[in-house]
Order: sequence, then structure tokens, then C-alpha cells
Amino acid sequence: MGGAAPGTTDDGRMRRITQNLPPELVGRLLAAQDAGAIEAQLQALAAEGLQETYFKDSGNRAQGLLVDFTDIDYIDVHL
Repeated sequence: MGGAAPGTTDDGRMRRITQNLPPELVGRLLAAQDAGAIEAQLQALAAEGLQETYFKDSGNRAQGLLVDFTDIDYIDVHL
């Protein structure tokens, strides 16, 4: 996260997100896990999915935004 002003939409902060990830990304996550990916690699894939589906609304906004998926407090995954 970078130069966003505190309190703005792009300000880095704790978020509670409920989001379905695209099936192709879920497949990539499961394949990476099966191949022995480390947690940081899995987080990067999850960040990519959240970046595209949640933050960029599948290409409808925030085209230049990059998302870091860090300091995870809680994650609940349903397959």
C-alpha cells in the first residue's frame, strides 16, 4: 500500500471481505498448494484474486491498483 491518504478508499487497513474467487483462480491456488507452494506464494495468488474481483470489480474500476494481502487476522475458505 502506498501514498493513499488516511481514511480514503485506498488507505491500507483491516477489512472484512466476503468474496467468491473465480474458479480458475481457485484451481491455481489448489494446484500451487499441491505443488508445495509456501504461504507467501498462496497469499500472492489470493491477493491477485481479491485485487481483480473485489477491489477492481472485475475491471470496472481502479485499473492501476495493486493489492498486498498481508497481516491476515482471519480467513475462512469454503470449497
